[in-house]
Amino acid sequence: MSAPDVTIREVALRDGLQIETPISLSAKIELLEAIVATGVREVEATAFVSPSKVPALADAAELAAALADFDQGVEFSALVASPNGARRAIAAGLRSIEYVVSAADGHSRANVGRSSTEASGQIAEIASIAHDAGARVEVIIATAWDCPFDGPTPPERVLEVISAATAAGADRLAIADTIGTATPGRVVSLIDRVRAAVGSLPLGAHFHNTRGAGLACAYAAIGAGVTRLDASVGGLGGCPFAPGASGNIATEELVYLLRDSGIRTDVDLSATIDAAAVAQRLVGHELPSALLRAGDRILGPPCRPS
Repeated sequence: MSAPDVTIREVALRDGLQIETPISLSAKIELLEAIVATGVREVEATAFVSPSKVPALADAAELAAALADFDQGVEFSALVASPNGARRAIAAGLRSIEYVVSAADGHSRANVGRSSTEASGQIAEIASIAHDAGARVEVIIATAWDCPFDGPTPPERVLEVISAATAAGADRLAIADTIGTATPGRVVSLIDRVRAAVGSLPLGAHFHNTRGAGLACAYAAIGAGVTRLDASVGGLGGCPFAPGASGNIATEELVYLLRDSGIRTDVDLSATIDAAAVAQRLVGHELPSALLRAGDRILGPPCRPS
């Protein structure tokens, strides 16, 4: 089978659940089963961060232990916020980790208690921990467009983090619209500059739909050459350290858009709508996905329990 035009990484289990009231390990495994059934080949499974700061992900090691029961054709990854988190992730069996560095000092201090430069300074150690274990590391640059504390992020700040990441041996990079303020023109402008700086490293993007422009930004990013996108079933999620940041782009809405635009993915739309319904039931409140409510134009409205 030829490679898809766009690879989707499903992030509901980490980014999606991190602002929610904690759900049980068995519930997470149920959601994971539904997500794997969509055909997605990359899943961000959890985060090895402080349980006191993100209690919803306190069971990271336990969830990681359950990953061996799933199809190994899926690449599972975990987010880390420090070298210690990287060691914990590697010890738990993860072979793909993500390290987030905010390009803005205000968000960086709220998120990890360090400036952006200080956080960038830890990339090399984290990359070394990963590579010594045969794992790879992705650096995700948060608040790439705007910061809830500092305002608009100068593109030069993003490029500084990219320079540190490439010098430290990161295996791939992604830029994130942490608070959902980006618009397509701004997306293309930054990606054009970023692609010139990353060279041959794979570049991904992560958008929130907080202000209704997430899917438009994702489509613009594809047009600008990005081939890896994060999404969360049901639009579940948000950043607990960025006031007002909620709602990842919904995986099923992204798949719907890509399918009708002639852009291939590995993800089955019907199964993704089913997974979004599972997520909604497990968290116990309505999720923002319009497609979950209305259904696909071809498949029809989603099935509702009687």
